[in-house]
Amino acid sequence: MKTKDFYYELPQSMIAQTPLQQRDASRLMLLERNTGKITHRHFYELPTLLNPGDCLVINDSRVLPARIFGVKEDYAKPVEFLLLRQISQNLWEAICKPGKKAKTGDCFIFGDNVMSGTITDVTPEGNRHINFSFKNGTFFENLEKIGQMPLPPYITEKLADKERYQTVYSHELGSAAAPTAGLHFTPKLLEELTQKGVRIAKLTLHVGLGTFRPVKADEITDHKMHCEFYNLPQAAVEAINQTKAEGGRVISVGTTSCRTLESVFAKLGKIAADSGSTEIFIYPGFKFNVLDGLITNFHLPESTLIMLVAAFAGYKTTMDAYKTAVEEEYRFFSFGDSMMIV
Repeated sequence: MKTKDFYYELPQSMIAQTPLQQRDASRLMLLERNTGKITHRHFYELPTLLNPGDCLVINDSRVLPARIFGVKEDYAKPVEFLLLRQISQNLWEAICKPGKKAKTGDCFIFGDNVMSGTITDVTPEGNRHINFSFKNGTFFENLEKIGQMPLPPYITEKLADKERYQTVYSHELGSAAAPTAGLHFTPKLLEELTQKGVRIAKLTLHVGLGTFRPVKADEITDHKMHCEFYNLPQAAVEAINQTKAEGGRVISVGTTSCRTLESVFAKLGKIAADSGSTEIFIYPGFKFNVLDGLITNFHLPESTLIMLVAAFAGYKTTMDAYKTAVEEEYRFFSFGDSMMIV
């Protein structure tokens, strides 16, 4: 298939710039993949759409406030650093701009002397390795003080509350972007689901910035996926396997949870405790071995995420649903509305 096959027209005004005041007040498009039937609901109605014995698989990764600004003596303007991955305890790989102002050996001050960092290397891709030092606390405690959320480039408004770009169940630090399908949940909603008998299985996939990387290849099969770390713990494995054994549905909250489950099955031939890295690319023609349902937001045109949705729901069904979402003026992307595919 061609990348252009996944293009759709979207008015700029429909890209959600801020989260709704109430997380679960977002709209929820219910899409039946076998018939293409669409029903318009709200996310707070989710308990009525699930059955006792179903299992929701959620990603508990927590977003790093990975956007920091450093100053150095010979340059008046701050240099922006976007932390990509931890190499060792205080050594990180980062994108920086302007890059020409961050040479090997340069030292930067972050915050009001909260941390300092020295450039130790420049990668072939132009990223920087930066080694941080600080007097008090841990690296992550200091990062919380000075860091900003690395919001996607299509969000131009400032986020008033950093926690609104975190799920209420986020725990494991490491993502460069939020697993946004989970942003709609509230503690009350999770409690309602548990009381109904819906299992909640937690896994971790640290979302990389590659999730925003556009597909530039004409043929989707020529696109190379980014690599992301995942961990599927034993407790989640037991919940998923018990659900399958009892005839319940395993429903992934987000493409990240989906990619983790299908990666583990592809690797082991079953769902078992595992951790590692995945570069799985899911597009139409992919055979799903674990998923019975998917809760996800509305994704960018020509992105690997809409390709994954089309693989699960069917290409025509997906593109028709997106056309309907535009016509019905749903809110799109990270802070936008949701869809549930069953």
